[in-house]
Amino acid sequence: MLNPALNPSPRSQPKAATPAIFIDGEAGTTGLQIRDMLAAETGLTLLSLPHEARKDAAAKRAIMTKADIAILCLPDEAARAAVAMADELGEAGPRIIDASTAHRVAPGWVYGFPELAPGHADRIAGARRVANPGCYPTGAIALLRPFIDAGFMTPDHPVSVNAVSGYSGGGKAMIEAYEGEGGEGQEAAPAFELYGLSLAHKHVPELMAGTGLTRRPIFVPSVGRFRQGMLVSVPLHLAALSGVKSSAALRAALAAHYAGSRFVRVADATETAALKGKLEPEVLNGSNLMELFVFSDAADEQVVLVARLDNLGKGASGAAVQNLKLMLGMG
Repeated sequence: MLNPALNPSPRSQPKAATPAIFIDGEAGTTGLQIRDMLAAETGLTLLSLPHEARKDAAAKRAIMTKADIAILCLPDEAARAAVAMADELGEAGPRIIDASTAHRVAPGWVYGFPELAPGHADRIAGARRVANPGCYPTGAIALLRPFIDAGFMTPDHPVSVNAVSGYSGGGKAMIEAYEGEGGEGQEAAPAFELYGLSLAHKHVPELMAGTGLTRRPIFVPSVGRFRQGMLVSVPLHLAALSGVKSSAALRAALAAHYAGSRFVRVADATETAALKGKLEPEVLNGSNLMELFVFSDAADEQVVLVARLDNLGKGASGAAVQNLKLMLGMG
């Protein structure tokens, strides 16, 4: 039986004169940014529920029958409920892009990182159910998947992933902690902190599925006192890799994997050297771009791979809009 997630709806025409898009959870950080991005696009109809009706099941069901694609910017349980509602509607229901973590490793869903592998953007274009990637896994998968595919790294290679994000990646509570006035009983947010030190972060299964790793990586996220922007880094010993004699080979493999990509760019050796061993996280804010770097020591024995992206852009809203356009045949 064909997997329904990999095949478009048989509807030959959109439900409205132009494709209709419903952002479920448009009042949150990700939803607001998606709506702002889509407001500048011609040829789309944006559907919206009044604030008082956003938790009304009948109202949501009615708007879903009008939508060609629903983008879910909801907590996990609410996202699962919205998907169940869409499934009950059958072909009258919309195709789905889920920005929550609920379906990123779920059977029947296509992972929404178009640059994952050759042909993957076509899978997204034809899917009925697309799971938008997380911001941290986007960077880590972008760095590691090409090397596993090339055979430089075995799936059971021991990997450590370190990352720092702006505080907007932590959701409403973290944003309020950093931007709020504070008050009695409210602890001030620190300038920087590590978290997830139980080493059981919810992004780890997604990271493994997207890279092809079979050994659980050590993932250590952190947050700093800046609103958005992200650096994801992976240290490696060249001698532990297969068939790799220099950092240039790693850079070439990344460049080959992302050749022709609009949104992922690999920095060359000259550009990387000009950074003088420093990299700051906010350069790409407000964009759907991601930059990949390969830094090495003087002996070219140790390397640090780094992905730089906007956690609210390529790591969230930008990725959702990129997937939406693929699903609508807009490139």
